[in-house]
Amino acid sequence: MTRTTSAALNPQATRRTLQSAARTLRRRRLAKRYAWFVLGVCVNSFGVAFITKAALGTSPISSIPYVLDLASPLTFGETTFILNMLYIALQIVLLRRDFQPIQFLQIVVNVVFSALIDVSMGLLSWLNPATLPLKLVSLAVGCAILGFGVAVEVAPNVITVPGEGIVRALAAVTEKPFGTVKTCFDTTLVVIACALSFLFFGYLNGLGAGTIISALAVGRLCNLYNRHVPLLAHVARLTRTTAGTPAEAL
Repeated sequence: MTRTTSAALNPQATRRTLQSAARTLRRRRLAKRYAWFVLGVCVNSFGVAFITKAALGTSPISSIPYVLDLASPLTFGETTFILNMLYIALQIVLLRRDFQPIQFLQIVVNVVFSALIDVSMGLLSWLNPATLPLKLVSLAVGCAILGFGVAVEVAPNVITVPGEGIVRALAAVTEKPFGTVKTCFDTTLVVIACALSFLFFGYLNGLGAGTIISALAVGRLCNLYNRHVPLLAHVARLTRTTAGTPAEAL
């Protein structure tokens, strides 16, 4: 009896085989999506460190941790970890039952991201641009790295990083567009960082033109990468089922 004939005589076995194959494919695709997400987080940490080492001011999302790093014995990564844990706690308070348990993985992401910021700062210890042109070049390279990291991180559509998660939670609660909330959130962070800087030092320290430039440039660079880098389209396709419909985000 041929395999085709056996399959025809046992449709349930054939269905189970197809379902098992489909589950295996979904698991493999999900594993790849998380692998790309982790890579994006790693690139992000290096991009943040590179922008910070340009000495023109760090990115808005890192502005408070960096000022606290300068004003305390804690490292940049440690202050980043503390603030991100606060963001996760706020998400739980704001969303309550709507906070999905899978999002607790943000804690793991936070550990990795924060640790890699300190590793990246150590690897870039040699980078101390002394002139404005060199600082601007360093800032441009850092923005390019961070923009690419954000694009890679977002493309797999899995869990969110704490800084994005809190913005999504605020947008859900206030029923305002994500972009609007993101702008207000980043602005608030910079204002708080400025206040802390004046409180601790009496002048702006750790903030500057680079903070504004990175805020304006990273999102645009991310969009540029999404349009012109085929790799990102390949990663995004992992979020589609074989039928072309969106796969589960988690």
